[in-house]
Amino acid sequence: MTIEPENKNWTWVLERPCPECGFDTQSFPSTDLARLVRDAGKPWRELLAHPLVRVRPADDRWSALEYGCHVRDVFQLGVSRANRMLLEDNPSFANWDQDETAVAEHYELQDPLTVADDLSAASTALADIYETVSGKQWDRPGTRSDGSPFTVETFGRYFLHDPVHHVVDVQKGLALLQGPP
Repeated sequence: MTIEPENKNWTWVLERPCPECGFDTQSFPSTDLARLVRDAGKPWRELLAHPLVRVRPADDRWSALEYGCHVRDVFQLGVSRANRMLLEDNPSFANWDQDETAVAEHYELQDPLTVADDLSAASTALADIYETVSGKQWDRPGTRSDGSPFTVETFGRYFLHDPVHHVVDVQKGLALLQGPP
C-alpha cells in the first residue's frame, strides 16, 4: 500500500485547536511566534537519531525520516514565503505538492543527520525572520494558490501547526514500532 496524497486544506487550524495533536494556533500572542518556531525545530534532532528512523510504522504512513525531510522542507518554504510577504505586495504562492516532493527528493534515502542539521538551520532562519516583525508588518498579506488569504501573522500561526503536528505523528509511529513497554 502506498501513501495517499494529502489533500486537506489545513487553514481551519486558524479557527480551532487541532483534535489530533492538540495545538491551538490562537493560544499565544503573535510576538511569541519567533520563540515557538525555534522551539518547534528542537525535537527533530532526537527524533531523527532514533534507531528506527527509516522504518514506516505502516505502509501508508511516513517514517520519522520522511516526516523530518518534509518538516525541513516546510521550514525552508516558510522562510521563503514569510520573506516574500514582508518584501512584496501581496505575493501569490504556487501550490507545493508535498507528496510529489517526497518521491522526487527520495526522502527515504536521505541522511538523517544532514536532515536534522538542515531542519535546525531552517527553523532558526524562520524564527530569525519572525523576530524582526513588528507593528503593521504583521498584517502584510499573501495569497495561497487556492485563494486563501494570509497575513504574516496568520501564516506564522498556520505554519507552526505543521512541525508541531508532525512531532506527534512521529512519536505515535515510533511507539507503534517499539510495541508495548
